Amino acid sequence: MNDELLYLIALSNIQGLGPVKAKTLLKHVGSAREIFRQKKNTLCKIPEIGVVTSSSIASADFRRAEKEIEFILKEGIHTAVWSTDSYPERLIHCDDSPIILYSRGCFDWNPKRAISIVGTRKADAYGKQFCRELITSLKAYSPSIVSGLAHGIDGSAHTAAVENDLPTIACVAHGLERIYPPAHSSLAGRMMRNGGIVSEFLSNTPMAPEMFPMRNRLIAGMSDCTIVVQTDMKGGSMITANLAHSYSREVFAVPGRYNDLLSKGCHRLIKNNVAAILTGAEDLVQYMQWDETTAKQTRLAFDEHPNEHARLVLVALQKQSTMQFDELLSTTTLGWGLLNSVLLELEFEGRIQLLPGKFYRLLN
Repeated sequence: MNDELLYLIALSNIQGLGPVKAKTLLKHVGSAREIFRQKKNTLCKIPEIGVVTSSSIASADFRRAEKEIEFILKEGIHTAVWSTDSYPERLIHCDDSPIILYSRGCFDWNPKRAISIVGTRKADAYGKQFCRELITSLKAYSPSIVSGLAHGIDGSAHTAAVENDLPTIACVAHGLERIYPPAHSSLAGRMMRNGGIVSEFLSNTPMAPEMFPMRNRLIAGMSDCTIVVQTDMKGGSMITANLAHSYSREVFAVPGRYNDLLSKGCHRLIKNNVAAILTGAEDLVQYMQWDETTAKQTRLAFDEHPNEHARLVLVALQKQSTMQFDELLSTTTLGWGLLNSVLLELEFEGRIQLLPGKFYRLLN
């Protein structure tokens, strides 16, 4: 194991540094090893790296990093380091992703399809059944299922994935020396055969409330889309959904009865155009364009569309892929009413897709 990992672990463990500043340092200096060789005055000249941060770097705890190296070697822990080929591609596009990930198990960091499924720990029979039916229906598309190993919806999603021989990954808010909750130890063991556990935290790190939102950003960032099955208006699932939205990932919410407390958060996400409604696997497959062959057979080339106004919209979307209504209004110079009519026609034809926030996406 090379010395660079030791320096990266020490860097990641500096209080108050955070992954954004750590990446800034790595980009400017080149390696973690070189960061610790720099003088304070030199580090202070790097954007957003002040006196306090440079002093913290100078007093980094290498003994803690050495202990973690021992744990990694003893337990067979895998590491994925930012800016290397081992790091998941989906997380590279998230500015606040960790510089190191630790994992147990056997899985592909970069599967063709990955979806996260989250929800309340107090899930009822409806929510658990929806998870089972959704994942069973998606088996033919072989997605990786990402969640947080918590009670309720998380556990149901992981269990359904295991039962359908689909890879499933749990992002956790603690080190890999333990399984939390302990009741899911057996489930975690079953996941290791086709999946695993992922964390950014060092072993024996004391658990704290702020670690769960950090875990949630991994769930959101490692997936193409996030599905919220049941949730109140506050909690980890809402945090995950909003993080996924901020990463420009698709978000779906499963509707419930109008007065169902377990669906209040889902209804809020839909109402605020953060999430699209999901009623079953067919919605997800169509929205995510997983049936690529069928979709391609039904579409004409842009210049073959009989409507000249529609051609203007398609050409504009071809250049940017996704545009908001006001951008299309300015780019195409079509009037408000005419543009609305054209967009509606193209939606019916399956050429474009309306996204939350009145964004329109070209369907290839």
